[in-house]
Amino acid sequence: MPNIKELKQPTSREWTEQAIAHLDVILLDHSHCERKAAGVALNLMFRYPSKTKLVRMLTAIAREELEHFELVNQWLEHRNIPLELLQSPPYAAGLSAEICRKEPQRLLDSLLVAGLIEARSHERLGLLADGCPEPELAKFYRSLMASEARHYGVYWILANTYFEAEVVTNRLEELAEIESKLLTTLHPEPRIHS
Repeated sequence: MPNIKELKQPTSREWTEQAIAHLDVILLDHSHCERKAAGVALNLMFRYPSKTKLVRMLTAIAREELEHFELVNQWLEHRNIPLELLQSPPYAAGLSAEICRKEPQRLLDSLLVAGLIEARSHERLGLLADGCPEPELAKFYRSLMASEARHYGVYWILANTYFEAEVVTNRLEELAEIESKLLTTLHPEPRIHS
């Protein structure tokens, strides 16, 4: 699994073991993650409609996240897993709590938090692909990895479009430390981001 330089630590072996042992729950959570990721892109587009490059790039991401949502839901249907709510781990809420509420810092933080979540998703889908005992499901996870890498790349590009590189680098460093700390305790229930 390649090291993603923006992530301060790799996912633990315990997470991988927990996820592989509960693939149905991970699939259900993955569905919710794809829906939320589409929502993040759409919310940013609505909040910053005058930022043409942001709107153009995030339109593509929102579309792709919804396609992934549909694909994961097909897996749920195939496995007779009802699409129901799951308790969320503190990961995304913990990162979102770090987003400054004042502009222009809010835009920067929003882009960097979304990018960190996409980077972690990329890493974890790779771990699922490598460890999954079901070849077709492993192939599915592998097929999504390139999209996740492209998504976090878009968020980094947008951050560097609207802010100076040094400001982006310094704030990314701070948020990446927080992201890493949020993962030090394994959530008791299997989740993509736990």
